[in-house]
Amino acid sequence: MDVYEQKAYKEMLIWQIKMNKKPSFINKSTKTFQNKINHMIPEKVHQVITISTKHIVQVVLSGSEYTTTRFPLQDVCLEEREKVALLKLNRYKKIAAAEGAGTGAGGILLGLADFPLLLSIKMKFLFDIASIYGFNVRDYRERLYILHLFQLAFSSRLKRREVYKIIANWEVRVLDYPEERFLKQMDWRSFQLEYRDHIDLIKMMQMVPGFGAIVGSIANYHFLDVLGEVAMNGYRLRWFEKNEEK
Repeated sequence: MDVYEQKAYKEMLIWQIKMNKKPSFINKSTKTFQNKINHMIPEKVHQVITISTKHIVQVVLSGSEYTTTRFPLQDVCLEEREKVALLKLNRYKKIAAAEGAGTGAGGILLGLADFPLLLSIKMKFLFDIASIYGFNVRDYRERLYILHLFQLAFSSRLKRREVYKIIANWEVRVLDYPEERFLKQMDWRSFQLEYRDHIDLIKMMQMVPGFGAIVGSIANYHFLDVLGEVAMNGYRLRWFEKNEEK
């Protein structure tokens, strides 16, 4: 490994420890509080999140929207890839922040519109990052990996440990399963519930008139920051694994 790869590898190890932490008492208490909040949120909001998430999952699995203009970056070192990845992340954070501010300024109706828009931004980012690290998103297995990275970023700590074990052994897990079986096994309901619980409280604050624009901008910027950390380290895992085999 060169100097940059050593640095990236150390950062990845720290991230792995973070992903494997057990739920604390505070985490469990937060989950209980979140369940109470869910009962207070209008059913219309839940429906928007559920429908939006289900649609995005189906689009990602089918590869019908995000794969058309993305080709894997070839013959480039890790440092150069991550320079491009960080530039891409900063661009998407600004887009997400602007979108959150715009929809947050409009109260409940535009706040509801933020859910599908932000989901689309996050997925486009993940598809771009996969290509930057040299993975072909036309392969359905890469699209499944993207969904698992998304779930890893926006799940409870308990669920996060479960999903991390899957991506940490990804190359082994995908060998024995045909595409059809994966598609049938995708539990989109669990997927959307974890995502919904992760973002509900912040997104409800975004719908408060006069206050929502600030919350929407900061929240969306933060969500992309979290996703960026998970995506880069998730692909570092596979980068180092692949290079160990050579």
